[in-house]
Amino acid sequence: MSSSTHGTTPYYFVPAPSAYPVLAATGLLFVILGAAQWINGHEWGKYSLLAGMVLWLGTLFAWFRTSIHESEAGQYGHKVDVSFRWSMSWFIFSEVMFFGAFFTALWWTRTHALPALGSLDNALLWPGFKAVWPSAAVGFTGSPAGIVEPFQTVGPFWLPTINTALLLSSGVTLTFAHHALRANHRAQCIRFMIVTVILGMLFLGVQGYEYHHLYTELNLKLSSGAYGSTFFMLTGFHGFHVFIGMLMLLFITIRLKNGNFTPDRHFGFEGAAWYWHFVDVVWLGLYTLVYWL
Repeated sequence: MSSSTHGTTPYYFVPAPSAYPVLAATGLLFVILGAAQWINGHEWGKYSLLAGMVLWLGTLFAWFRTSIHESEAGQYGHKVDVSFRWSMSWFIFSEVMFFGAFFTALWWTRTHALPALGSLDNALLWPGFKAVWPSAAVGFTGSPAGIVEPFQTVGPFWLPTINTALLLSSGVTLTFAHHALRANHRAQCIRFMIVTVILGMLFLGVQGYEYHHLYTELNLKLSSGAYGSTFFMLTGFHGFHVFIGMLMLLFITIRLKNGNFTPDRHFGFEGAAWYWHFVDVVWLGLYTLVYWL
């Protein structure tokens, strides 16, 4: 290997192998196995779920702490930095495919499956069926009686629009924070990061209030036919990603307060920012295709 260096760290330096990936995977295995068994009525499943969560979260805490210490000690060379960037890029790409599957399910149901069902003889389905989206919503006829309870659909006003403003604003404050860090204005960067985290929390609070409204007043649930399932799968998984992204930004803010990152070396910050901007873009698609159309 070449002895060339990148700063004070060898260009090709790679930390020693770690057992953390195996431990984290083992914890997730017990989580999945335990959850499946508990749902199916096996009492021991909840103990497996609990043990798996403890192992998984404990491993993540130790893993992240070790990575932070290695990074701050200058143990990551250029090749490791490049590997981090590629890893985050592929992770976000996998998330794009994940949400793409649910957006495709929504599109296919509305433009192909429903018209195809409407062209069949009603005797094959139920009397009076009409290929109208969303099926079983209040005001539409031809619903499968006794299968899907009548519900009301949800539009963009006002809670989804408020959440759109919150999430887009958080993207702006995060960008300001990034520019402040690159300019070595740490205090200003921290202030913008705190605002970004608060905006993320407000988004989750508004979404929780919206879900309560949908369940109690509109009778819109996960079981409300194809409309309900696609709506809650898209918005629910997006909310989960907002929660994960908000935690990322919170920990980055704590690291900034502890003096971590420099104007030239701060990929931990950049990786979290990439993820947050990805969450913003997904919401814009969701806001348009789910709430407006």
